[in-house]
Amino acid sequence: QVQLVESGGGLVQAGGSLTLSCVASGSIFSINAMAWYRQAPGQQRELVAHIRGGGRPIYADSVKGRFTISRDNAKNAVFLQMTSLIPEDTAVYNCYADVTNTGRSTTVYWGRGTQVTVSS
Repeated sequence: QVQLVESGGGLVQAGGSLTLSCVASGSIFSINAMAWYRQAPGQQRELVAHIRGGGRPIYADSVKGRFTISRDNAKNAVFLQMTSLIPEDTAVYNCYADVTNTGRSTTVYWGRGTQVTVSS
């Protein structure tokens, strides 16, 4: 079993910055990809940013130039640096990991989420 734990959410004023962190632990052989998704009230969950080992990160158009995703493979961690935040960024942000576990099967895991609220 694999667990993802997010941290770093909170309340910030428009124009401010936050950095989210997500650490994976458990029966991990390798992590193939990690990503951040978000879901605002009454809206569908959407991809924010995605990063695969050795690949170029992918960003939603709405966050390009403002958000940066990065990984620390040694710590099984992924980060999301968010700058120039706007109220429309308010959502629950969930971490995602595509993991090959020690049994060599591949499974997708999700964190419980961290709330980001941007005030105007």
